[in-house]
Amino acid sequence: MPNSNVALIASLVSEASRAAILTVLLDGRFHPASELAYMAGIKPQTASFHLAKMVEAKVVTVEKQGRHRYYGINNQEVAHVMESLLSITPPIEIKSFKQASENKALRKARTCYDHLAGNLGVQLTDALLKQGVIYEEKEGFTVSEKGKMFFTEFQIDLRKTKSKRRSFAHKCLDWSERRHHLAGALGNALLERLLELNWIQRLPATRAIKITNAGKKGFKEKFSIDVQ
Repeated sequence: MPNSNVALIASLVSEASRAAILTVLLDGRFHPASELAYMAGIKPQTASFHLAKMVEAKVVTVEKQGRHRYYGINNQEVAHVMESLLSITPPIEIKSFKQASENKALRKARTCYDHLAGNLGVQLTDALLKQGVIYEEKEGFTVSEKGKMFFTEFQIDLRKTKSKRRSFAHKCLDWSERRHHLAGALGNALLERLLELNWIQRLPATRAIKITNAGKKGFKEKFSIDVQ
C-alpha cells in the first residue's frame, strides 16, 4: 500500500513560500518567523501559517525561548531531500548584481544543514578520497585505516561521532556541483572542526561560508586544495 505521507510532504515542499522557507533553513540554524518571512519575501502572517503546517507535518521543529519562537529543519533527512530536489531544479534567473554575488558565494562554499557543501565541500570530499582517508561505497563513505589516523590527528573523535543516532558518512548530492559531498555525522564533525580552527566562518543571513586566510593556508597544506 502506498505511503500517503509521501504526498503530504510533496505537497508541503511544492508550495513556493514553503520551499523558500525550507531553503533558508538549510543553513542549519534556528530563525524567528519574522526573519524567515523577510528572507522568503512574504508577509509575517503568511510565514507563520506555513510554518505551522510544516511543524505539524514534522518537517520543521520549533524551540520556544520565553515569548519567542525559533524554527529549524527537523532533521538531516529533510535537509537531504531538499538538497536533492535543488539538484534537479532549473537554476534561478539572475536579475541583479546582488543576486549574482549571493549565488556565486553559495556555489563556492555553504552549509547544507549541518555539513559543508558547494565547491569547497565537493573538493574536500575528493581530497579525502584521493588521499585514501575515506573510500566510496554504494550508499556512502567508509573511513580507511589510514583515515582513522588522519581524523585522530585532525582531532575528530570517530568513536564519539559513530555513536550518534544518525547516518555516519553518507553521500549528499550537491545541487550546484551535481556531485556528491560528505554528509552525516562525519560531515558534521568535519564542519565543526573547520569552524573551530577558524578556517571557515559562518556569515549572517545566508548559508554561504567565508574561507579565511588561515583556511586558505590550511586547506592547501592539509588537503592540497587551492581556494581563493
